[in-house]
Amino acid sequence: MNFEHCIRCTICVENCPVMRANPDFPGPKQAGPDAQRFRSDREKAEDKWVLLCCQCKRCVISCPCGVEPAEIILKAQQRYGLEHPRTAAHLLFANNYYLSALGSLLAPVANIVAATEIGKKIFRAMGIATYIPFPKFRFRTLGSEKKSRTRAIKKVAFFYGCFINFYRPDIGRKIISLLSSFNVDVVLPPQWCCGLPALGNGNLALARFFAQKNAASLSNYIDAGYDIIYSCTSCGHTISNDYPDILKIPQAKKIAENTYNIHEYIVKLMDEGYIKPQFQEVRQKLAYHIPCHLRALGIGYPAAKLMSLIPGLECEILDDNCCGLSGSYGFKKSNEPTAISIGNRAVARIMKTGASAIVGDCGSCRMQLGGLSGLTTLDPVEVLSESLGIRHIQLKSAPP
Repeated sequence: MNFEHCIRCTICVENCPVMRANPDFPGPKQAGPDAQRFRSDREKAEDKWVLLCCQCKRCVISCPCGVEPAEIILKAQQRYGLEHPRTAAHLLFANNYYLSALGSLLAPVANIVAATEIGKKIFRAMGIATYIPFPKFRFRTLGSEKKSRTRAIKKVAFFYGCFINFYRPDIGRKIISLLSSFNVDVVLPPQWCCGLPALGNGNLALARFFAQKNAASLSNYIDAGYDIIYSCTSCGHTISNDYPDILKIPQAKKIAENTYNIHEYIVKLMDEGYIKPQFQEVRQKLAYHIPCHLRALGIGYPAAKLMSLIPGLECEILDDNCCGLSGSYGFKKSNEPTAISIGNRAVARIMKTGASAIVGDCGSCRMQLGGLSGLTTLDPVEVLSESLGIRHIQLKSAPP
């Protein structure tokens, strides 16, 4: 680890949203490089406060010396989890993929139970926060659909992630329709959870299991000439950064080199002259919340670039605040006050813009900000599709 490169400048501390909201968290410098100097493999991990880190990666982005406090803390979290009993909430969220699959299968009943006061009391008893509404499960998942081959020059394998698959498959279908309108062949490769929920909740073995299965599948598509695209910035960051660095997946380097954010990929097609989209007017004012993991990816804000081409659209970029939810972090009852405090800071900034809706790449961010503000939330693909007049294309036949 590169903790010895830390010069103790405290820039990471200034950019840590959790430290500002929760005085029990000593900050990324102390929890990361400072504490690492004293951690011994011969002694049991006792620094429970490492679990307070939400892994937003803002400390990594801000560090001028290339130190990665978030990775140091994540490894400390993994060790703490192995040496101490995990809470029911940690166990449930680590297995989010299986629970979401079950919830989708029982969608009508699961959605009703989750919305009742009795259901919420059960969740709170298990240590799960209920301050914002749970997303609704969808019985018809994106993974249940397949697409036939076309003769398009460009072809991509879409890693859609758990949120789109189980909760918002309509967004996934819009992504497929949008790319299809650009004469891009889109396939849905066999895939599992990216592994981030398991990684963030102390189950390294399960995270590596998911990563190995995904890597084997995605690697085969790359060998067949496909690029990999993703829409969830957290999934993208996990595949591009955690697979090679934390999980040590053999095919990770090849996958990272051939993986693109959906909007990054569209900009690439435009730069190559492959497509020349004709955006139509959309009269709306939006507040564009930049997810922390999009910033951590280091690819800029490609969705903002595309939305800037839409006539009549006002879109104010807000990249100075974390939403506070950070996947399963804010859904733990123990982190609820911290998540709300961080989220309210972001909402206050959004409300000052006078925007009629919030746009954001991350489903978790949209859940949090929509729940706390009461505003409508949109995926950038929804805005682009409206401007281009894209309608959903029904998928047919078997996978390639």
